[in-house]
Amino acid sequence: MAVALSVALGAGLAAPGPAAAAPYAAIVMDMRTGKVVHARGADRRQHPASLTKLMTLYLAFEALETGQLRLDQKVRISRKAARQPPSKLGMRPGQRVSVRSLIRATAIKSANDAAMALAEAIGGSQRGFARLMTNKARDLGMAQTTFRNPHGLTQSGHLSTARDMAQLARALYFDFPQYYNIFGRRSATAAGKRVYTTNRLLASYSGAEGMKTGYTRAAGYNLVAAAKRGNRRVVAVLMGGKSSRWRNQRIARLLDMGFKRVPARVAEIPPQRAGKGDGAVAKAPLPQPRPGAAATGIAALGSALASPAAAAARDLSRHAPLYAELPRPAPGRRAARPEPKTVRLASAGSLVVPAGGVPVPAARPRGAAGDWQIQLGAYRDRQSAERRVRTIASAGIPVLSEGSPAIAQRRRAGRAMYLVRVQGLGADEARSACSQLEASGKDCMAIAPSR
Repeated sequence: MAVALSVALGAGLAAPGPAAAAPYAAIVMDMRTGKVVHARGADRRQHPASLTKLMTLYLAFEALETGQLRLDQKVRISRKAARQPPSKLGMRPGQRVSVRSLIRATAIKSANDAAMALAEAIGGSQRGFARLMTNKARDLGMAQTTFRNPHGLTQSGHLSTARDMAQLARALYFDFPQYYNIFGRRSATAAGKRVYTTNRLLASYSGAEGMKTGYTRAAGYNLVAAAKRGNRRVVAVLMGGKSSRWRNQRIARLLDMGFKRVPARVAEIPPQRAGKGDGAVAKAPLPQPRPGAAATGIAALGSALASPAAAAARDLSRHAPLYAELPRPAPGRRAARPEPKTVRLASAGSLVVPAGGVPVPAARPRGAAGDWQIQLGAYRDRQSAERRVRTIASAGIPVLSEGSPAIAQRRRAGRAMYLVRVQGLGADEARSACSQLEASGKDCMAIAPSR
């Protein structure tokens, strides 16, 4: 799935014309550490406009991760959602639209009707979802933010700050590496329509990774922008801009400032959690095998991760996922293979346990289905890798069920990396799976067997 760190004008109820004067506020932060290198009015509470949709998407990604929603699940569009003012996808009451399309429309087109449909699917109602949003904001340390709706149209009490929005951007980057590229998409298909981003920075600013724009008369022109150059990653937030052109020019200068002030190399510092908000989406149970059936493949991994033995082995501290792309093996070099040891767990039979890693099902015998693998991600901690494995079953790609998921540990630059792979595939299966995953915006690398 892909949807971009988009900057779609958060449509408001405002009539055409110049925005009313709104206080200017800005912050520039090192995305990797949270260190602030510039701030002006960063703690002033203001109308966030469509920057709000970053939280709507955060909760949507969380619902996908926990199994409350699936990408291909159809959501019935309510009359309330269909009646939201532009910007909108233009859905009809009673129409059934996939969660995938709703996420794309929300992130790229900044569609208010899509945001409301997601809110109702997750929270049951606008009010219920707004409570989830505010509770999650507290959990993420966004102490000055209160949400009243999922799209950011002006409403009394619906307020945030530049600092809080920068914290939300960091949380999206760290917590959902598998969906982060959604914010860099310039276009996508949603409910049969082609939608396009209005984030001009994606085309005009070197290293732009996207994020979210917003505008209402009360808010002015807002923008959360993230960019990467070399090892440096910067996020900048601007609120109360005078015009879209002024906002884009100013945010470019803020990003330039950030790249000059942040170090090239630094140890990542994940966002700190203020606490567990009571609005968190409940964790869905992992898939279990049918009664009497042997646990294999992904179902076996679900049982293994849910077992007391595996739970005791896991690090239960707060997760701090960070996605890191690993280069393909250099020509002429063999891809290193894990050297696992095999143990027994009552709930899942034979499992592979990479040194320092978590239990995963053993790969099928060489030649049974092929010796190819696909790599779906590389993570700095085991919990992130486990969460990525749980999304494999919901990817909607039948060939993935033919292989065995595995988590292999490697060391890179002196730090542990956890590689999520599916083993035991044939060449055609591996290439087909990667093609389908990449088409939906997910990272995938087919790995040929060493000879």
